[in-house]
Amino acid sequence: MLDKESLKILTESLEKLGAGFVALPEFSAKVPRNQGVAEILAATAGRLQDNYPYFHPLYAGQMLKPPHPVARLAYALAQWINPNNHALDGGRATSAMEKEAVAGVAEMFGWRQHLGHLCGGGTMANLEALWVAGQLAPEKKIVASEQAHYTHGRISGVLQLPFAAVPCDARGRMDLGKLRELVAQGDVGAVVATMGTTATGSVDPLAEILELRQKYGFRVHADAAYGGYFGLAGNLGKDARRGFDLLHLVDSIVIDPHKHGLQPYGCGCVLFRDPGVGTLYKHDSPATYFSSREQHLGEISLECSRPGASAAALWATQKLLPLVKDGEFAHGLEDCRAAALDFHSRLDEDARFLTAFPPELDIVVFAPRAGSVSESSETSRKIFEAAAQRNLHLAVAELPVEFFAASLGEMKKDRPSLTCVRSVLMKPEHKEWLPRIWDILDEATEIVQKG
Repeated sequence: MLDKESLKILTESLEKLGAGFVALPEFSAKVPRNQGVAEILAATAGRLQDNYPYFHPLYAGQMLKPPHPVARLAYALAQWINPNNHALDGGRATSAMEKEAVAGVAEMFGWRQHLGHLCGGGTMANLEALWVAGQLAPEKKIVASEQAHYTHGRISGVLQLPFAAVPCDARGRMDLGKLRELVAQGDVGAVVATMGTTATGSVDPLAEILELRQKYGFRVHADAAYGGYFGLAGNLGKDARRGFDLLHLVDSIVIDPHKHGLQPYGCGCVLFRDPGVGTLYKHDSPATYFSSREQHLGEISLECSRPGASAAALWATQKLLPLVKDGEFAHGLEDCRAAALDFHSRLDEDARFLTAFPPELDIVVFAPRAGSVSESSETSRKIFEAAAQRNLHLAVAELPVEFFAASLGEMKKDRPSLTCVRSVLMKPEHKEWLPRIWDILDEATEIVQKG
């Protein structure tokens, strides 16, 4: 199940890489304890077996899937040089590759002009976007929904900016009435629109948020860390489609190529519509910026050392799988959403389960029907465990009872939140594996309900 054929391609590519340095005199690298590598690597492989099978379609729990082989190989290939994309002196080729790859991501959102770069992940990318917001509107409030990623509140604390969480509607999206009340106070510097929450994949109502921006003048930051690539999918619902089509109007965007972008961890990306915000990063480092008058990526980044290997991997992946609608990459996203719609439909038609709203992207949440919310919550964990014993790996989540209001019926609401089962169907293979997933879930549920 683990790809080994691609190692031959890596060997051939290493030969080509090495050919670029044949003019150098021979030398022998001094590698400490080189003799024990095979033994230690075998031990490492043994330790790594203590993992869930993230690469397999029967893993449908958290936001984890393997990188594309071309990304894995390009990343490995770059490790023989280990470039650092902080300055051109440390990553000349990979800095150029990063600029090209980031431009490709920006163009996916309709931005020909932009400022952006790769970073360690969505948290760091969001930190940069909110740092810029704070520089442009000092001491003003950062606002995000209660279902936005928890790091927005934490980041605001790090930046010493006030933060407010906006309640959500019954579909896990930012409540526009509550948002309107907040921004009308005049002290909001930026509103975070989440384009695919990590719990349910809900997409905030971007069109209405942008209308409020026209009146109240705050920045709009789109946290599309998880959902950003879905703008390429041709099978989104009406509301989500409308939001993704308006992303070109926001002030900043964050996306994580290490999620749906088929990249190794960690690879995040932050983009700004106005290249002029680059002046906020201005600093002087004569020790690193000496070889070129061309802009160094470290001059527009809060991070210093950054792996050039990430840029090489993303560049190679986008060359193989262009970020275009109706392309092979886009079809993979459509398969993920189709799998989620199929799964939700099966659950919705089965009297044993409660479902929340239909998925906007590829995340499905559900719970077993029971006499009370507490009983349902306890049974959710049992089903999660029973499924795992049968090699189907899902996840659990704690969500507001209101998300399940349409299917609660006479269930006793003895607690405000429901522990439910959550499934992230982010592998294209999930579409064809859905019948198998359903059979295992059915068996696990039967076993739990029979006691």
